[in-house]
Amino acid sequence: MQNIEYKAELRDLPLARTIARSLGAQLAETMQQTDTYYNVPDARLKRRDIVWIEQANYGQELIGADTLTEYIRYTRADSARPRVSDYAVYTPEQFHARFGESPLPVRTTVKKIRELYLYKGVRIHLDRVENLGAYLEFEAPVTPDRPEPEARALVADLVEAFRPALGEPIAKGYADL
Repeated sequence: MQNIEYKAELRDLPLARTIARSLGAQLAETMQQTDTYYNVPDARLKRRDIVWIEQANYGQELIGADTLTEYIRYTRADSARPRVSDYAVYTPEQFHARFGESPLPVRTTVKKIRELYLYKGVRIHLDRVENLGAYLEFEAPVTPDRPEPEARALVADLVEAFRPALGEPIAKGYADL
C-alpha cells in the first residue's frame, strides 16, 4: 500500500481542530498510541499498541478495555516535503507467521495521543507526542481511484489550509526526533 505523507510541527492545536472542522473533516477517534520501533536493516518497523480514549473537559479518560496491537513495516524518504510511504500492516499473528517469533532489537518507544480526522479519504493526525510536542500529519492513500498526483495535490491543498496552525515541516519520524 502507498500513502503520500506530510508532517509538520503543530503550533496551535485548537486552531488546527477548527480548521479541520471548517473543511468538513470528521473526528473519527482519539487514541493513545504506544509505538515500539525495532532495528531492522531494510525498512522501518514498529509495533503499535492502541487504546481508545474519550476527550473530556477535565482531560482524557480511557474507554478501551482492550488494546489493539498491529505491526507496521514501511519505507519512506526523510524529506520535509510530501513524500511517498510504502507500507504494510500486520496483525500479530500475520507478523509472527511472516517474520518469526524471535524478539527484535528495540530502537525506541514513542507515546502519543492522536486525534484522527478523516477528510476525502485523507487521514489527518493531530498528535501530542510525549516529550516532543504537538505535530500534524497527513496520510493520503494512493489508490486506483486516487493516483499519486491527485493524492499529492490533496495533501498540498491541506498544507495550505492548515498553514496558520503549522510550524516547520518535519523530515523525520517521531522515533528519529
